[in-house]
Amino acid sequence: MNSPGSTPASSPPADPAPVPGAGATLTAGPVGKPPAGRTGTDPLSRLRRLADLRNLSLVGVLAVLIAVGGFTKPDEFLSTDNLQLVLTQASVIGVVTVGVTFVITSGGIDLSVGAMVALASVWATTIATQEYGLGGILLCAVLVGLGCGLVNGVLIAYGGMVPFIATLAMLASARGLALQISDGRTQVVTVDPVLDLGLPDSYVLGIPPLVLIFAAVTVLGWLVLNRTTFGRRTVAIGGNAEAARLAGIDVKRQRLMLYLLSGLCCGVAAFMLVVLTGSGQNTNGNLYELDAIAAAIIGGTLLSGGRGTITGSVLGVLVFTTITNLFALNNLQSDVQQIAKGAIIVAAVLVQKGRSTP
Repeated sequence: MNSPGSTPASSPPADPAPVPGAGATLTAGPVGKPPAGRTGTDPLSRLRRLADLRNLSLVGVLAVLIAVGGFTKPDEFLSTDNLQLVLTQASVIGVVTVGVTFVITSGGIDLSVGAMVALASVWATTIATQEYGLGGILLCAVLVGLGCGLVNGVLIAYGGMVPFIATLAMLASARGLALQISDGRTQVVTVDPVLDLGLPDSYVLGIPPLVLIFAAVTVLGWLVLNRTTFGRRTVAIGGNAEAARLAGIDVKRQRLMLYLLSGLCCGVAAFMLVVLTGSGQNTNGNLYELDAIAAAIIGGTLLSGGRGTITGSVLGVLVFTTITNLFALNNLQSDVQQIAKGAIIVAAVLVQKGRSTP
């Protein structure tokens, strides 16, 4: 015990010792600089800006094509009948493209979509199937598409096959089976309710039913890809499948569901094609795989996976369909159309590669 008037033995309180790691949170960067991810320059914000720019670019291209059509063939191109025709033709391949967009976003590929459309349209228009009316034709087309998608999904997800090889095998098999069923002949549809869907009397406010189906599929596809867990898992698998697996995602099951979705879209498109042409034949859906993949790529879906956009894919479909229509109205040969499509695909891939390079 200290005597009166003596200096206390205790020393003045020292500054508190720094807590390990605490300084890192207080000195994360220069004064006045917001934390990373809040400046609007994070990867998500950057992707959104690129997507908006890409969509605006496609809208601009579409506007230019419409202007060219209005200048070269004003009476024909801008007529109501021709615009309805363009939208109707875009509807069939557009539904296929929605399914392909999901597959490509996951890092896969589906080269069999055209063959699946052909097989579904042929199987759905056999005499035996037509006896069940409109419902039987629709159900048959959808089931055939789902069956083909199931085979693709099982081979890829659980069989370990490369998507390119598995879907290429399905392409050859489905085309061959369609040829065998139809015997190389055109199967004419005699079911009136099916044929009536393609007549102007069935239009709703001047819009063909096939366009309404396409619009519904597009909206559903956008909602699933952007607003559901299924869509987020699809993007995650395409970005890094191993990381997605470690995060608890059943990668195999997800891939199976994606190819089932692609097959479902092909079945719906086959029914739409039967309505549009009034027949089923083994040559239906020729080069649909090229058109669908090309539309998805120029729309902004990464061929390597990890990013997909339904809006961009639909705009890509409209661009290609408008180009085809312009070429037909100006009596340009089909080989020129294919050359133009090939050039557009190469240009789109080069642009994607340039944007992804740091």
